[in-house]
Formats: sequence, C-alpha cells, structure tokens
Amino acid sequence: MSQEDNSVGWFEIPVIDMARARGFYAWVLGEELTEMPMGEDVEMYAFPWRYGAGGASGALIRHPLMRPARIGTLVYFICADVGEAAERAAAAGGVIVQGKTRVGEHGYIALVEDTEGNLIGLHSQR
Repeated sequence: MSQEDNSVGWFEIPVIDMARARGFYAWVLGEELTEMPMGEDVEMYAFPWRYGAGGASGALIRHPLMRPARIGTLVYFICADVGEAAERAAAAGGVIVQGKTRVGEHGYIALVEDTEGNLIGLHSQR
C-alpha cells in the first residue's frame, strides 16, 4: 500500500434477496449496479467505481456463508444530500435509524437499515 492509497480497497454487503437489494441501492444511490459473475452459488453486483478516484468501491453479495446484520462494520455511501437519500431509503422499504445529523466540519450523516437488515451510513456535505 502506498501513501496515496486509502486503507480500504473493497467491501461486500451480504444480501438474501439480490433483486430486492439491487432495487433498494439503485433507488437510494441513483446508480445501477453491475453484475460480477462469480459461479453457481454466489451472486455479486458491484457499485459503480471510477479508477483513480478516492474512496473504495464494493458489491452486494449473496453467498451461502454470509448473512446480513445490523451490527458489525458500518459502510458509508457518499450522496448529494443525506436527508433526501434517507427519505429514498425509507420509500424503498428501508428504515431510517438516525436521521440527518451534523458531524461538525465533516458534513452530515444518516443511518438506515436496508431491505436485507444491514445497517448502512449515508454521508454528504449538505
């Protein structure tokens, strides 16, 4: 790892119902996910990524050894406006756990539970 790299290079969010989860994230983030063929028992769809851009990308994964959870690692998704994204999450079947909250000079966050039972974060500067 070079000094210019971020520590996190990839993440995976476990799901049970891939179609439902893809629809939820596409609606909340306003971007489609890309299928990544993984074999017979594993289904994976990647979030958009841009080579050379900051931050990490990842994917939704349906895997027999992985289960959604509300506890554990928390992944934050960057969005234009946390409040709007949280409302889209709720409209798509998610639950707003913590509404738009100021985090000092770092902008705003919100916490939502996705349709699979995972807790995720949303982050924006406004």
